[in-house]
Amino acid sequence: MSILQKWAEAVDSLNEQEMNECLHDDYKFTLHSAGKVLSKSDVIDWAMSGDIKRDNVRILFENAEVGFDHAIVSFKDGNKEAVMSYYKFKDGKVVYQETGATKLPK
Repeated sequence: MSILQKWAEAVDSLNEQEMNECLHDDYKFTLHSAGKVLSKSDVIDWAMSGDIKRDNVRILFENAEVGFDHAIVSFKDGNKEAVMSYYKFKDGKVVYQETGATKLPK
């Protein structure tokens, strides 16, 4: 199973242990929409809060170095976005992620 498939399943099932195994200890997530850089624990805490619901997840490309996916993401506050994510891998784990998002009608 690919790294991105494992990550998607961990997030969808709110499996904190699997999320920890998918993300490198040096993981950073550049969240352009908020102008923030999140750590591994920040992202896992956010995912575990149940705020993120991803639908129509498509892995567009993945090799041993990088991956790209696209999903429709809904948030508890009713916002919905089409999100493209770029992932960089190190030691078989996600070490870096950044996203570009387009707001969708609620």
